[in-house]
Amino acid sequence: MKRLWPMVFLGFTVAALSVGGVLSLVGLPGWGDVVLAAGTIVAVGPAAWWVVSALRAGRLGVDAIAVLALVGTLAVQEYLAGALIAVMLAGGRALEEYAMRRARRDLTALYERAPRRAHRYERDGPRRVDVCEVSRGDLLLVPAGDMVPVDGVVVRCAALLDESALTGEALPVEYPVGESVRSGVVNAGPAFDLRATSTAEESTYAGVVRLARETEADSAPVVRLADRFAAWFLPATLALAGLAWALSGEAVRAVAVLVVATPCPLLLAAPAAIASGLSRTARRGVVVKGGGALETLGRARTLVLDKTGTLTQGRPEVVDIVAADGFCVREVLGLAAAVDRMSSHVLAAAIARAADERGGEPFTAERVHEEAGSGTTGTVDGRLVHVGKAPKGLNSAWMAAQRARAALDSAMTVWVSVDGDVAGVILLRDAVRADAPRTLRRLRSAGIERVVMLTGDRAEVAESVATVLGVDHVLAERTPGQKVAAVREEAARAPTVMVGDGINDAPALAAAQVGVAMGAHGSAASTQAADVVLTTDRLDRLADAMDVARRARRIAVQSAGVGMGLSLVAMFVAALGGLPPAAGALLQEGIDVAVILNALRALRPARGTRLHVDAPTDALLHRFDREHAALRPALDLLREAADALDRPASTTLPLLRHVHDVLTGEILPHEQAEEQRLYPALSRLLGDPEATVTMSRAHAEITRLAARLARHVELAGGDGPKPEQIDDLRACLYGLHAVLTLHFAQEEEAYFSLAGRAE
Repeated sequence: MKRLWPMVFLGFTVAALSVGGVLSLVGLPGWGDVVLAAGTIVAVGPAAWWVVSALRAGRLGVDAIAVLALVGTLAVQEYLAGALIAVMLAGGRALEEYAMRRARRDLTALYERAPRRAHRYERDGPRRVDVCEVSRGDLLLVPAGDMVPVDGVVVRCAALLDESALTGEALPVEYPVGESVRSGVVNAGPAFDLRATSTAEESTYAGVVRLARETEADSAPVVRLADRFAAWFLPATLALAGLAWALSGEAVRAVAVLVVATPCPLLLAAPAAIASGLSRTARRGVVVKGGGALETLGRARTLVLDKTGTLTQGRPEVVDIVAADGFCVREVLGLAAAVDRMSSHVLAAAIARAADERGGEPFTAERVHEEAGSGTTGTVDGRLVHVGKAPKGLNSAWMAAQRARAALDSAMTVWVSVDGDVAGVILLRDAVRADAPRTLRRLRSAGIERVVMLTGDRAEVAESVATVLGVDHVLAERTPGQKVAAVREEAARAPTVMVGDGINDAPALAAAQVGVAMGAHGSAASTQAADVVLTTDRLDRLADAMDVARRARRIAVQSAGVGMGLSLVAMFVAALGGLPPAAGALLQEGIDVAVILNALRALRPARGTRLHVDAPTDALLHRFDREHAALRPALDLLREAADALDRPASTTLPLLRHVHDVLTGEILPHEQAEEQRLYPALSRLLGDPEATVTMSRAHAEITRLAARLARHVELAGGDGPKPEQIDDLRACLYGLHAVLTLHFAQEEEAYFSLAGRAE
């Protein structure tokens, strides 16, 4: 009934205006005035109630002007003007209700589609149960087309999931057996089994629903400007109306001033624009807990970011594998992965993942034993393989060199030993997010003037990440309490946004004007403390949210400002006698409708700082990004060949020939395809034929060094490289490794991060 009331009120006032007008036109003006007056009198009640409600809430609402205008038209017998004001008030409320309902449609859909049923395995097979009955550890069946009811781990077969409703990503994502999945996503492939790791109340989607329910538009600071506006606008309106009456002696002029002064467009435009902004952010996988947070996000000037899990992936990745004499990189990685597949350690998972991606030797381990603090040991093809800390008593010059290198790279070391001797070392590091550099550039374009990294990590690690990203200031080795103090200090200077994901970030998120949580993999504490939650594990969604926030705030202020400017002009014209009450009512109605429709522009998508990528170019970006991942082992091979040049020439020749085959058969065709297909598309997209020139120059250098390497292999003949070739050959191999590594990184940051779909 509450939702129907605005339409009922509008219907009655329109009927009164229509019937009264018709009666006046057919020669029954007396009866027409009665009907028009009735419509006016009926409108006084709701308008007076709105004023009383505002006063009870501690606000002086400008709806008081509407009540005075209605009463004034009755007093001076301007019944047509009164009926028009009644329609204007009812129409404004109905239009505002429609605007809010449409603006919140995406948020409403978000919690209305919450999972309600699950298929739980029992003795006689899967049985449909209420999702509230699911407990941790239950084995569930997720049929094709069904929603994942609770958070869990995929078992039996891989899952293909549509995450668009939760994250905004268009394409389904495949999750292999053992991967964790979140509730609220839809099974886009065949049925699969899920082991529940949470209850429905604890699941990811339930958390998103709670955030959506907290979202309100009427709490934004820009909306509350209406209350401050009423403090001077109401007395000014009464003064102008009284002055017009006193100078002219005509009460009708005072009524005309009151008519065009109400209702205030600020009360209608600002909530509609802010609510529209909340809807747009929800579509991009960002839940904003209220209009106040959205409005503040739109005027932020300082950005404070945690490092681990925010600017970086939050999980270690293998960055290099160095093999000792007598071993190769694929063998070292394969041995380590064979043993570590049986371990639950986070580094073990990273090594197993790297073996799958880089093609480690497919070994199988037996009799695996894990010792906390030391590592994992197992038997592989009759050899005792240990993965973890270096064997006690071993400390060669080669090992010292690898430790020094790891320290310079801020990397962790995992030693692989075979039968007590070191076979190699694996270097791991928490890599910078691929979308982080572009996101920070977008945020600076959107108005962020200062970027601060705030982390509890070591200073040298933080500085290395900050150098890559161009951060203005680094605060490292900070405790949670020190993080809070730092955020408060930044907030005292300018409106500040804090972004984090861990439990230790929660106090700092609460201390900022706007706290943003990486909700996809972040802690529940940070999500609860934050004002904004990114439901997908992509930092660029923050830039999208800021684009929406700034646009919504700009449209709200613009709509209200233009509307009130027009109202003020109309008030002066009415005071001078140039605008009778009936015409003024029609004019004010037009102003209100115009500002609300303008406010609804915030619902429409806008480019903002995001570069729109067409579908064919997007497909090319993803194709070459996947090829980069497949070519990573080739980069390792280049370095391995360079390191092996100190060995006997006859043993290095097969490796050099293999490197040459990989270059000519895989790397160079990839670079040529980029040059012929990707770069022309990017030049058109960026609107600059020179945009890819520097990358083309890198292609030319790669081709030159590859040709130089081919010449060395030819000169080596069948006996291997000659002594006089070694130095230049080593420089050639290291040069190729350096250029390709840098070139890959540049392309991934500058180009592949433009892709619109998830990694």
